[in-house]
Amino acid sequence: MNFRNFTPHEIELNNGLKFASEGVARVSASFGEFDDSVCSQNFGDVEGLPDPVASTSLIVSAMVLGASEREDLVAPATGHPDTVRNEKGHIVSVPGFVKLEIT
Repeated sequence: MNFRNFTPHEIELNNGLKFASEGVARVSASFGEFDDSVCSQNFGDVEGLPDPVASTSLIVSAMVLGASEREDLVAPATGHPDTVRNEKGHIVSVPGFVKLEIT
């Protein structure tokens, strides 16, 4: 499997593999009016991704992953217990990727 990174950061796996950013995928959003300091937010289309390619997964943020039904998207497994963090709690590396089961 080939991986291409469409997050704004380099992604490093616990085994030392690194994936440089090739671009940034985003989810469009629209906002309602504020009522008592709270407004609604609606998510729209995913932007910034190339067309699917066989045997290639695109690394995206969890938000982009959740907003799309594309089967070629994965996100860093940042919530996994084997995620490595530095002394400040920042993620250093992840054990792998997660994908959504599309039904």
